[in-house]
Amino acid sequence: MIDLRRVGANPDFWYPVALSRRLRPGHVLGTAFAGERIALYRGQGGAIYGLEDRCAHRQVPLSMGVVDGETLRCCYHAWAYRGDGRISQIPYLSKGDGRPPRGVRAYPVREAYGLVFVFPGDPEKAAVTALPELPAFGSPKYRTMTFSRTVRCHYSFMHENLLDMNHQFLHRGVVGKLRPELLEYRTGARSVEATYLFTHAGGKRNRSAGLLAAEGIGGSDSRDVMTIRTEYPYQTLDLVPENAERPAYCLWAAYVPEDAEQRTCHAYGLLMIEKPRIPGILDLAWPFIRRFTERVFAEDRMAVEAEQRAWEEQGEDRNHEVFPLILDVREVLRTNGVPSVPRNAACGPAPGDGLASASGRHAAEPATPAGAEPSVEPPDD
Repeated sequence: MIDLRRVGANPDFWYPVALSRRLRPGHVLGTAFAGERIALYRGQGGAIYGLEDRCAHRQVPLSMGVVDGETLRCCYHAWAYRGDGRISQIPYLSKGDGRPPRGVRAYPVREAYGLVFVFPGDPEKAAVTALPELPAFGSPKYRTMTFSRTVRCHYSFMHENLLDMNHQFLHRGVVGKLRPELLEYRTGARSVEATYLFTHAGGKRNRSAGLLAAEGIGGSDSRDVMTIRTEYPYQTLDLVPENAERPAYCLWAAYVPEDAEQRTCHAYGLLMIEKPRIPGILDLAWPFIRRFTERVFAEDRMAVEAEQRAWEEQGEDRNHEVFPLILDVREVLRTNGVPSVPRNAACGPAPGDGLASASGRHAAEPATPAGAEPSVEPPDD
């Protein structure tokens, strides 16, 4: 069986690669998908474009360039590129002089939910591939908290971490003693969905956890039903308190591989929190909920990055997994993914690896592209 940690993310989906608010008109931002550097820029008219992050001339990153109207100029010799990747001007050449027949690759780009999505796969599939649907995002009953963090692990560890709620001991310092009970789970060709019943069985619980679960200022010992779903390549989580009509919060997450070996991913999350009946309560609670969620995420990141380090040291996946739910999600990720290429691909693929990167091209760029977001970002809102 192919080692799941050597399976790349399938590029034929829409992946978030930046926060919309960080790309103002006239600005350019460097990002990446599975080792492919991508330069995003927003033209003066407000449209966002995605180009291969290299000038066709001297290979200098276009993310170092300057936006000129709806074109992007390389910072070196001012070659100008349109949003479709074609060269529109080489300033020092006359019309009769020879020029490169092609420019650089352009990526389909869409903007939604406060995120910038790119389609790194077959561009012909972009028009027929839908963005994820997030009905709670636009609902007046919910307010959204956005997360954007780099995690130094293969994206599959993130899927396993969220689906396997048996790891609550890791969060004992903030949620107390939680007892998760797996009620049921369902598996399909592209999905795994699990439903848990959570009961607070004692211990000190952070008050923000109660606020997030719509338990009010005083808190309660109510039981919650949590449904988590991996619908390749995204993940969702809904928590419904006992006797509630709708979720207290909904989470949508995507884990976007950054480097060619896919040992680092960028986690984007949208946490849609139900507004309480009393106006202003959520505004007061917002910074405390943010601090609570950041702490939980930091503990999860510590665990998954430790898993990745163990894989690197051992050179293979030695997990002895016994939970059927996780065995199933591993199979979903394995069968829907694509072979990935290690950094030493020029010397031949490693055993069990395929011959192409996630996009079908050999890629061996550094993990962090020029202008990319740092591994520790400030709060998003």
